Amino acid sequence: MAGILDGKVAIITGAASGIGRATSQIFAREGAKLVLADVQEEGGNQTVKLVKDAGASAIFVKVDVSKWTDVAAMVAAAVATYGRLDCAFNNAGIDGKGGRIHECTEENWARVMSINLTGVWLCMKAEIDQMLKQGHGGAIVNTSSDAGLIGVSGLPAYVAAKHGVAGLTKAAAIEYGRHKIRVNAVCPGPIRTPMLGKLLNAKPGNEEKMARSEPLKRIGEPSEIGEAVAWLCSDRASYVHGLPMPVDGGYMAQ
Repeated sequence: MAGILDGKVAIITGAASGIGRATSQIFAREGAKLVLADVQEEGGNQTVKLVKDAGASAIFVKVDVSKWTDVAAMVAAAVATYGRLDCAFNNAGIDGKGGRIHECTEENWARVMSINLTGVWLCMKAEIDQMLKQGHGGAIVNTSSDAGLIGVSGLPAYVAAKHGVAGLTKAAAIEYGRHKIRVNAVCPGPIRTPMLGKLLNAKPGNEEKMARSEPLKRIGEPSEIGEAVAWLCSDRASYVHGLPMPVDGGYMAQ
């Protein structure tokens, strides 16, 4: 039985670990041909091996999403390898340094914005341009966050960037829907990734406390985001457009 992404060519950024790696494996399972991108070369190549071992076609491209030349080369690699681009998951991101607004340094602000917001914009810019040239539409999913929908204390640059991703997703949906390019975002809650692991391990009881704040009373798994992304990129979500979708165990329902 064919997968829901059978034959589609997909770019996934932040593919070296966490949500990006789990999503890569799910896309592979669903029949996609993959261009996996990350600034971390070793982890990215490990993800390529995982998906190839599962029988999928994949290449790795080392990409700093804050640099236009890298992003443009990533899309060019997809076209050179597979001839087209059908969907993309713009997932690369960092949390930055913690602290309140008056404690956030210009350096930290600039770094978080350059990767989490400018990086998503640059990826969309290149991906949409290619999809427009092809003329048959496509699907893009960006990684925002619950922190892109509500205020969160202690990570001002991250919160601002993720709100920006949600807004950029909506703007793109309005601009490119007529070209059959669907654009959505996932807004993860607490997901068991290396990024969250730093917080969970910082103090005994942190994981239990965070789990209690969720209606489902547990931390999410990277694959649970990946399943949502695969669906959003598939034809099964053909009328879902401009949605920053919480995948958060019900946190936003409270």
